[in-house]
Amino acid sequence: MKPTTQFRALIDAPGLLVLPGVYDGFSARIAVAAGYTALCAGGSAAAGSLLGQPDLGQLSMRDFIDHYRRIAEAADVPVLVDSDTGFGGIHQIQSAVAGFERAGIAGMFFEDQMFPKRCGYLPGKSVVPVEEMVVKIKAARDARRDADFVIIARTDAFGIDGEDAAIERAQAFAEAGADMTFVQGADSMAALSRICRGVPCPQLANVSQASGATPPTLPDIEAAGAAAVIVPNMALLAAGAAVASAMADMRGGVPLAKINEKLMTMKDYYRIVGLEDRQNREMKYLAGSA
Repeated sequence: MKPTTQFRALIDAPGLLVLPGVYDGFSARIAVAAGYTALCAGGSAAAGSLLGQPDLGQLSMRDFIDHYRRIAEAADVPVLVDSDTGFGGIHQIQSAVAGFERAGIAGMFFEDQMFPKRCGYLPGKSVVPVEEMVVKIKAARDARRDADFVIIARTDAFGIDGEDAAIERAQAFAEAGADMTFVQGADSMAALSRICRGVPCPQLANVSQASGATPPTLPDIEAAGAAAVIVPNMALLAAGAAVASAMADMRGGVPLAKINEKLMTMKDYYRIVGLEDRQNREMKYLAGSA
């Protein structure tokens, strides 16, 4: 089954689809090994892992396509990706859809922020006229060659113009043909519940450490009515904390044997990256039985 078809089936299935955020091929393999059936790759994690910089819209469409392709190839499960503002107007959003489809991506979300965009919880955001976003949604739909490729329209109006304005935008995006909508900043379960009731399409929820709020539970998000939830930066921040700790320990003179106790074992690393499978394949070819 195609990743796009798999992803639609997972969205439509009963219960909440949990999409952990990954930032490279290795983190994607770790998530799959943990049992997740679909993943999310976000722009903030991409900027942090690729550039060591905050997410301020500096990655190009080609940067994202190459980055996400590597993640999709490593994961071998459906991957939902962040495409910022769609990289421009209708021509750019259509190129993005085509590029992500070729890269093996299952779906994408793009937002109604003005360019240059800001990461969702940073100040200084503004949104484009709703009509401009509606046109881009229609252009994205028209660019699909695979009808199962999932198009999600995100609005950042919640933190700028308030909840009612955000719901009105999400309603317009659903009417324009978005498969799902995503109201950035709807962190309370009361707000998320009103959005899920008020917008006539499945809703994508977001749990970000950048909000500064105590994260809701997954059952609470499901009860509010969301079809899926992304946790986009958890893997990146978990890795950052572990690397920072190991580096500080070594700099501080902690014995390497003691530091090793905190690390993933090489056995587990090789298992996750599939070393044995590749070695067996190599031996099969060398033996002439491939």
